Amino acid sequence: MPRRSAQASLAFSCAGHAYAHLFEPIFFIAALVLPGEFGMSYEEVLALVVAGKLLYGLLAPLMGWLGDRWSTVGMMAVYFLGLGASAMMVGFSTGPWSLAVALGFIGLFGSIYHPVGIAWLIRNAVNRGRAIGLNGVFGGIGPALAGLIAGVLIAASGWRAAFVVPGVMVFATGLAFLVLLRAGVVVEAKADRKPEPAADRGDTIRAGLVLTVTMLSAGLIYQATQPSLPKLFSERLGDVGVLGAAGAVTVVYLLAGLTQILAGHLADRYSPKRLYVVAALVQVPLLLLVASGSGLSLVVLAVLAVSFNMAGIPAENLLLARYTPARWRGTAFGLKFILSFGVSGLGVPLVSVMRGATGGFEALFMLLAAAAALVALAATWLPSERKEAVAAAE
Repeated sequence: MPRRSAQASLAFSCAGHAYAHLFEPIFFIAALVLPGEFGMSYEEVLALVVAGKLLYGLLAPLMGWLGDRWSTVGMMAVYFLGLGASAMMVGFSTGPWSLAVALGFIGLFGSIYHPVGIAWLIRNAVNRGRAIGLNGVFGGIGPALAGLIAGVLIAASGWRAAFVVPGVMVFATGLAFLVLLRAGVVVEAKADRKPEPAADRGDTIRAGLVLTVTMLSAGLIYQATQPSLPKLFSERLGDVGVLGAAGAVTVVYLLAGLTQILAGHLADRYSPKRLYVVAALVQVPLLLLVASGSGLSLVVLAVLAVSFNMAGIPAENLLLARYTPARWRGTAFGLKFILSFGVSGLGVPLVSVMRGATGGFEALFMLLAAAAALVALAATWLPSERKEAVAAAE
């Protein structure tokens, strides 16, 4: 593959990852003002995004299969254009039902990125851990920018602008993608640039079972933390208002996202399995401390907790790619994200239910700490990497 095409693939994959994580955090910031707009409680407003979150994960295997069987670049074009148009629809919503439908379309088109975009990235990468780590940074930049974009635009022009303006930007990216695709700068890749030895059937089955448990639990932590932080900050940082809470969210996800560069580099050089276990284990005490934290220390603890949650992603993606045949990789990543963003998308109603039942976030973060402990325990049952190192040397 020409160098220019490889660079274009990395650039659009990174941009796509940022966009994939942009609109949901914007909604969680907007949810601080939407109760007054629609005459609903905060918990009722959160429920509007549940269908979109479920579609975001549940449709991922189908989107990955279409990428494997039809075209990765074709699916990426549909992703950019559809997501941008859907975001603009949210901004023009006239009531709760139309808002829920538009958020559902964001989930539908958003479900394309992870199974298609990451499989496309891995197929084009030589240093996979480094590429996944850089790509992961942009996944963190999405929520970080979301807090800043939402806070500024809501303060200046209202919550609708917080969806319309970035929606136009995503749609314009799709048009640029089509132009470069037609010019031959963006191209389809059918085979890995750096093939690896195939894992045996037993290890593939074992890894699949273990990763099912770990991806579900790690995804639940991410999905429940994201909607919790804006409200948690608005309650425990003093009288900071919407803009202050949004700024704190920006700091958390920007700093946490940057850790994935280091995490990806380490995953290329050391054992992905070991890094995966350590990243999960360190989250346990951090999440327990977030449960009772306040003030500036709460922001620091949230940065660390989210950082280690994200630091496990490059290792997780490398492990999934290692135990999946290249021709089924998009489908495999689709199955991952049905767990991480579909089933684990129930983290949003979990936040709503637990906060409504307990009046706070303490019990929620204790539950998330238990989920992190489960990830660490289950990951120790992944196949031994000694046999894989021998196979790679041969």
